[in-house]
Amino acid sequence: MSVQINDKVYWVGKVDDRKVPFHRLILESGTTYNSYLLMTDKPTVIDTVDIAFGREYVDNLIKLINPEAIEYIVINHVEPDHAGALPALAAKAKKAKIVTTDLGSQLLNDMFRLHHREFVIVRDGDSLDIGGRTLKFFETPYLHTEETMITYSEEDKTLFPCDIFSTHIAAGELFNDLAQGEYLEDFKVYYKLIMAPHRPYVRDMLDKISTLEIEMIAPSHGYILRENAASFIKLYDDMSKDSGNNKTKKVAVVYSTMTGNTAKVAQRLVKGLEDNGIATSVFNLKSADIKEVTEVIKESDGLLAGSSTKYADMVGCIEELLKELKGIPSAGGKFAAAFGSYGWSGEAIMHIENYLAEAGFKVVNQNYLVGTIGVDEQLFPLRVKFDREEGMETAEKAGSVFAELVNSN
Repeated sequence: MSVQINDKVYWVGKVDDRKVPFHRLILESGTTYNSYLLMTDKPTVIDTVDIAFGREYVDNLIKLINPEAIEYIVINHVEPDHAGALPALAAKAKKAKIVTTDLGSQLLNDMFRLHHREFVIVRDGDSLDIGGRTLKFFETPYLHTEETMITYSEEDKTLFPCDIFSTHIAAGELFNDLAQGEYLEDFKVYYKLIMAPHRPYVRDMLDKISTLEIEMIAPSHGYILRENAASFIKLYDDMSKDSGNNKTKKVAVVYSTMTGNTAKVAQRLVKGLEDNGIATSVFNLKSADIKEVTEVIKESDGLLAGSSTKYADMVGCIEELLKELKGIPSAGGKFAAAFGSYGWSGEAIMHIENYLAEAGFKVVNQNYLVGTIGVDEQLFPLRVKFDREEGMETAEKAGSVFAELVNSN
């Protein structure tokens, strides 16, 4: 089960033509798990296949190469449909070094207990000589999880971008120029479902690959794009541009505070927002007119509402404002999230979330972030103890993630 796709480059993946359960969807057209073997002087595997097919994958690979000869295993993305067969492969390829990002190595160790293996940690722009080929690596966080990277073979002019540029089709013919039916719409749907929520990161990725000479794109699902590869890059470019206008998005940041700590949290949220191109309107409700603030919120594209916690409750005028927001027609579909500082408990953020949901906002919390963009760090509701710096750093990151959501909406 191997197909030569280039000089010394082989597809060694798995075509899964079932109706495949995937991210709470059913892939009616199945999918492929594309893994690649570069038969260079230092044989290298790029990504593996789904965890369900680990043994079959290794058995097929053995027909092409003695696993003991494999020197590198590149893991672009640690999800089980790409890294799932790594334990089975690593057990046979005992000398192989695992090439991935720093966060990727941590996640792989947590998942597969590979602490005894040697990792090669790569960062943006790093290169690796694999004996007759030079691989270049670029970090592409949140495409579609934080640890993701892409790999480029300079001599082959081939991009191995894992989930990016993928399509969920059980493509037995493997190459897009041999496709038996229409697949362009499937390509666009994949982008919309998986990549579109991360539009700013798509733009960053396109910028990173803009100077590369790419003749073939070998993703981890669906067709290998060897015909008109540039047209698929252009499609991503077109689909990731601002829709219709270049209007700067606006977020209202409102809060009540007792000692000033929640104000500090708000400032770091604002930095994260503004660093990502969001215009902000910031209100300390102690000195703001509730009616005026409500009008600004109506005109904004998102809302961050915060409060300190006192006796397990909100403080100041935040509850008065939240009651005012109930039923405003412009709330529907807008992103909103809660934040606040605390000393002993921190329940205020829960009350704020309840009000935001009742008003009709799309509430951003841990469940939403895990389910949509794969962020597993606790960002929202944002709860910072006093004004500790680690909490402030989290607040800045939370502002950046919220900006990403608003910009993609």
